[in-house]
Amino acid sequence: MPRRREVPNRIIIPDSKYNNKLVSRFVSCIMRDGKKSTAEAILYKAFDIIEEKIKESPLDVFEKAVGNVRPQIEVKSRRVGGSTYQIPTEIRPSRRTALAIRWLLTFSRKRSEKSMASKLAAELMEAAQDRGSAVK
Repeated sequence: MPRRREVPNRIIIPDSKYNNKLVSRFVSCIMRDGKKSTAEAILYKAFDIIEEKIKESPLDVFEKAVGNVRPQIEVKSRRVGGSTYQIPTEIRPSRRTALAIRWLLTFSRKRSEKSMASKLAAELMEAAQDRGSAVK
């Protein structure tokens, strides 16, 4: 079904504490059942843990972690004749960021630390150093 016009992107409002759009998107992805204040509390607690452990700006560590996890290419299946080939394709920037956020959260949730804030902080610190499960 063809579209007559391009669908406009939603305007993302920066978060209140760090005034950063990436942090705002991350909070939205952490959020479960519409509990945004809980999601913000988890992320801000993770930032406090990062600042406490490595004495760096948590926002810089966060942006570096997301940058390191961001994929450059992905493979897409193309059917040619009777066989299917995996074709490497470049990813548009918005999808790169979305995948990075999704992977960071997925691998944070699988960690064995006690609270979600400590799991997230540990994964972000490892990803910022090009280590950890989320870095592929």
